[in-house]
Amino acid sequence: MDRDELADFLRRRREQLQPADVGVLPGLRRRTPGLRRDEVALLAGMSTDYYTRLEQSRGPRPSVQVLGALARALRLTDDERDHVFHLCGHPAPLRTGGDRHVGPGLLYLLGKLEDTPACVVSDLGEVLVQNRMHIVLVGERTGRTGLGRYLLWRWFAEPTERGGFPEEDWDRLARKHVADLRATAARRAGDPDVTELVTRLRAVSPDFERLWTEHEVAVRVADAKRMIHPQVGMLDLVCETLVTPNATQNLLVYYPRPGTDAQEKLDLLRVIGTQSMGSETGSRATLSDRG
Repeated sequence: MDRDELADFLRRRREQLQPADVGVLPGLRRRTPGLRRDEVALLAGMSTDYYTRLEQSRGPRPSVQVLGALARALRLTDDERDHVFHLCGHPAPLRTGGDRHVGPGLLYLLGKLEDTPACVVSDLGEVLVQNRMHIVLVGERTGRTGLGRYLLWRWFAEPTERGGFPEEDWDRLARKHVADLRATAARRAGDPDVTELVTRLRAVSPDFERLWTEHEVAVRVADAKRMIHPQVGMLDLVCETLVTPNATQNLLVYYPRPGTDAQEKLDLLRVIGTQSMGSETGSRATLSDRG
């Protein structure tokens, strides 16, 4: 534990916070910048003496519960909270998913992949944003609500979604989907979105229940996918997954499998997409992928 670094960090963060930031009345006379120590202690649910000792590099190592309370009281960002945990020799808490905001970095990369099908999905398989080629390949996938926005729900509860894949691939893909969800469920333990999805799927799908009880765990990085498009037929593709640092969002990139005619078919789809995008009569596929 680095007591001096922790003390300096807590003191500086306290001095940067204003009473209005945490709903504290400023009062008439404040001799110190930011919050007072007793105000931080009150917000964190601890004694002023205990908090004062932390700022003075004294006292025992704080527990993870104490650090969590301090992070909330001082309005720390996730990165700042993790820093405090590391200073005290504790592993950083797992970060839960659910954030649908796509950062500028992912959007920039997606915009550069004009000729390659690509999309950004959450760790539960909700499509957050697609590029033009991805829409041409699989159809519009954003804007869905309820459980239907998750790939696994559509795969197991709406089996017609499997029609865009060869039937002989269904079991392999289903196993990969469930194994990936297993990893996400462990990473986001207790998250209500994950709990609801798993509970509902176990109730409505015997196939999901069977695979879930096998406890296979695997995070997909690259996955061969044969997709059936109504206008160009079978496409042999590879889906490469680029994971964000906190593993809550993934950039999926589809490229031709070497030694196949998938590139020629993607080129044809690019032409079809150019002609049909913006037209209500433009053809769109109905298949489902990870997103």
